[in-house]
Amino acid sequence: MATTQLTASSISGNGFASFEGLRSSGFVKVASFATLKQNNRSFRGLFVKAATTVAPKYTSLKPLGDRVLVKIKTAEEKSVGGILLPVSAQSKPNGGEVVAVGEGHSAGKTKVDISVKTGAQVIYSKYAGTEVEFDGSKHLILKEDDIVGVLETDDVKDLQPLNDRVLIKVDVAEEKTAGGLLLTEAAKEKPSIGTIIAVGPGSLDEEGTRKPLPVSQGNTVLYSKYAGNEFKGADGSDYIVLRASDVMAVLS
Repeated sequence: MATTQLTASSISGNGFASFEGLRSSGFVKVASFATLKQNNRSFRGLFVKAATTVAPKYTSLKPLGDRVLVKIKTAEEKSVGGILLPVSAQSKPNGGEVVAVGEGHSAGKTKVDISVKTGAQVIYSKYAGTEVEFDGSKHLILKEDDIVGVLETDDVKDLQPLNDRVLIKVDVAEEKTAGGLLLTEAAKEKPSIGTIIAVGPGSLDEEGTRKPLPVSQGNTVLYSKYAGNEFKGADGSDYIVLRASDVMAVLS
């Protein structure tokens, strides 16, 4: 039987040459992902490098290029009913507050600024970026394109998608078969049809011009079943945020 070994190694802190936007009286820890090999096969994202303490002389952090620094929202420690949750039951948050942004990037001859501002509350792809523990709080450095949208409320239906992403309210799964038999939760097929609630401004072409999306708010669409980021709304409805390219057809 093949065995897999998970190993840890240190990350040098020397790469952090210039930081701005955050202040610390203590230390910084960095967590990242590399490659785990099993019988000469590589698996991306399974090999977790150990956190590194950066010398206290580095007292501020400034993301470069099209990167954004996000202070991660703290995971809920109690259930809605007030029951204390064990660490294993606490859902990992995938949202937080933008605390610093890079200078942007170039598209052709056009300079493109970061579209999110400091202070914005954002939702990002679950496995994106590099975690940084700074002054007792967890942060994430990620590319702007890994941010799926801005959410200034506690309800995902109010999410404003970024770039070429769209927010879809997923249709309710069928509760009965064609013959009228009641389906259990486990037997209900996951739907891949829904209604577009909001759309992003579009992707950038090589000249830095926004390209309008081929779908619009109100369209009922068929989308790729395994794409995007799924969320549960305040009303219990299911939502998904995905790229417009993952929408396969408009239904009417």
